[in-house]
Amino acid sequence: MGHRYDRRLGEWAKATMDKIGAGLGLVLALPLLVAVAAAVRVSLGRPILLRQRRLGRGNVPFEILKFRTMREGEGSDSERLTSFGRFLRATSLDELPQLWNVLRGDMSLIGPRPLLPQYLERYTPEQARRHEVKPGLTGWAQVCGRNALSWDDRLALDVWYVDHWSVALDLRIMARTLPAVASRRGIAAPGSATMPEFRGAAESRPPSTRETA
Repeated sequence: MGHRYDRRLGEWAKATMDKIGAGLGLVLALPLLVAVAAAVRVSLGRPILLRQRRLGRGNVPFEILKFRTMREGEGSDSERLTSFGRFLRATSLDELPQLWNVLRGDMSLIGPRPLLPQYLERYTPEQARRHEVKPGLTGWAQVCGRNALSWDDRLALDVWYVDHWSVALDLRIMARTLPAVASRRGIAAPGSATMPEFRGAAESRPPSTRETA
């Protein structure tokens, strides 16, 4: 009984932190949002925002928002990614519109990053547990290596977060996010503009030793 009460209290605290943090973040970042939007409009034209379906808690789909970083048309991601787009990704400024997703309740400030709906059928039952919580703007995998991690390691860290979640862990991840972004490490997997497509557990290597709290 006490554990369930503590869990509910923690979830209430997390939801409150999300609303306050996202609202305050949108207000404080408004000049930056306007400046980046104008720069995207000049360099890439319209639309300024990329709207893409991702999976949220309980496998419920939602529309994620990002600043565009690629030209439209033919070619690989690496070919279509502009120099300005690389800068936006390196600084994570392309993710700022997701504060609106957090404010709407689609996402949390902290949680596993939202991935594409087609990946769902490729997860193992254990990997699919990452959808037991809301996806986040940043998360445990992001401060432990980001896109430089293998898919096995990244998904295992997501499930680790689900099993060990606490307000204290969220605060720890939040404190580590800014240094992780500033270091610009793990922005892209080797040989990829960001992260290669997840093909399924059968094509992944066994997980290596992972960092834990």
